[in-house]
Amino acid sequence: MNLDLDCILNSFLVWLLLIGLTVLFIKQYMQGGQFTKETDETGKVVIVTGSNTGIGKETVLELARRGATVYMACRDKARTEKARLEIVQETGNKNIFFRELDLASLESIRNFVAEFKKEQDKLHILINNAGVMRCPHMLTKDGFEMQLGVNHMGHFLLTNLLLDLLKKSAPSRIVNVSSLAHTRGSINIDDLNSEKSYDEGNAYSQSKLANVLFTRELAKRLEGTGVTVNALHPGVVDTELGRHMKILNNTFGRYVLRSLLWPLLKTPKSGAQTTLYAALDPELSNVTGKYFSDCAEKKVAPAATDDKMGQLLWEESEKWTHFKKLD
Repeated sequence: MNLDLDCILNSFLVWLLLIGLTVLFIKQYMQGGQFTKETDETGKVVIVTGSNTGIGKETVLELARRGATVYMACRDKARTEKARLEIVQETGNKNIFFRELDLASLESIRNFVAEFKKEQDKLHILINNAGVMRCPHMLTKDGFEMQLGVNHMGHFLLTNLLLDLLKKSAPSRIVNVSSLAHTRGSINIDDLNSEKSYDEGNAYSQSKLANVLFTRELAKRLEGTGVTVNALHPGVVDTELGRHMKILNNTFGRYVLRSLLWPLLKTPKSGAQTTLYAALDPELSNVTGKYFSDCAEKKVAPAATDDKMGQLLWEESEKWTHFKKLD
């Protein structure tokens, strides 16, 4: 009898071990492409929005390791300062700075740029990383639907206000963190601000499609300047971005669903790899207007190749943000 129990127990332990190894193998496989090239970014000035946690923080950490001077452009001073000090301690790079930026406020964006230009006369890399996902219906300080306002309009204005420094510092790069969700998106030009109806998923997908359309249109406008701009999908990453999703934050979601999803999610470090690839890979020095995932170029959705919509979105974005190009 004891022999039978021992056999059952041993079999159970073997199966448990196999299941554990399988889960770990799946987890490792799902981490995707990794940017492993060694580069020296000493002397480079970089801005990373939304960088006090998740993908953004990991991006700053790696840039700091490579010697860059990095500005962490975020809303929350306390959280960003804590993250900044951790990065400085880990890398020994003291040229990591926090500057307040609220992408839900056009005034804050303009103030950030004005203060940055007082400190720096160059900018080599702009990483538009910050984002909000599937939030309840909310408005920015200027009355924009929050997801479109932060994910697209805020970065649209920030980027355009910094183009003079990027051109002056060329060769330079702009990296827009989009999402595979752009493939489900459409630009509802008749209700761009979701005033007639609102669906958090559709609004998010629209904002991510806007990121890709903006990238492609900006690439055309920057031809011959030495400034490149590319978009990317970081993967499905275990970050705070899903904090508004009720299914992940109720009791079932926290203790069951998150456990089931864990093997399929990238870590924030892995989620930052395509951002680093787009920002640093020497082979992309003349590549612009493209879309990447897992450190490789990918096709965009048909809606993202609509050049007329890209131009129309640009014109609407200029109106909304009160941005006028200086000739």
